[in-house]
Amino acid sequence: MIKKWLPFLILIMGFIYIFLIPDEPTGIKILFKLIPMILIIYFAYLIKPVNKKKLSTIMLLGLFFCMLGDGLLIWFVVGLTAFLIGHIFYTIGFFTQWNFSRSRALSILPIAVYAFVMGGQLVDSLQSSNQTSLILPVIIYIVAISAMFWSAIMSGNLFAMFGSGLFVISDSILAWNKFVAPITFSGELIMITYYSAQFLIAFSINKFGSSFSPSITNKASI
Repeated sequence: MIKKWLPFLILIMGFIYIFLIPDEPTGIKILFKLIPMILIIYFAYLIKPVNKKKLSTIMLLGLFFCMLGDGLLIWFVVGLTAFLIGHIFYTIGFFTQWNFSRSRALSILPIAVYAFVMGGQLVDSLQSSNQTSLILPVIIYIVAISAMFWSAIMSGNLFAMFGSGLFVISDSILAWNKFVAPITFSGELIMITYYSAQFLIAFSINKFGSSFSPSITNKASI
């Protein structure tokens, strides 16, 4: 019964945080920001497959560190580091479910191009705004989230793919809005894509352990 209603509760709490909670006081804002992630982690725990204990543990750790990143992002580099650790856990988890195909492997090319273009724009903006101390952390993070996205694609799990893709979109909006130029409704767009990403990644854990996993079929070496 709890599993049935948790996605709805996650949706409601996400809506409350995104559209109803004011920016001040900061403590209340952070608390409500964390509640959807706490619920997502609990949901992932409830649906984790019994035959994939190692994967479940790795992915739950990824969710946990991303939740820490949510709370710590007011200190940008500290929060970024927590998210970086979360992405490392996600990447390890997805790579344990490696499902090779040539078409999936080639997805690394557009991902690399996007990372290079986005990274170049961010570096230029950081240099022009005299925030050069952030250049290395930002580059490392771009590499990490790109690797995470590719590892999700290589798993063949559609929920993991879409979740990771939404994570890239969310962080791209955040970075562009913070360092390059303002984006209309950036706060709402960031959090809608972010919560959706984390929910899909959490849900993908269960699908790795099911007898039928929604995935892109691997035929020969297509």
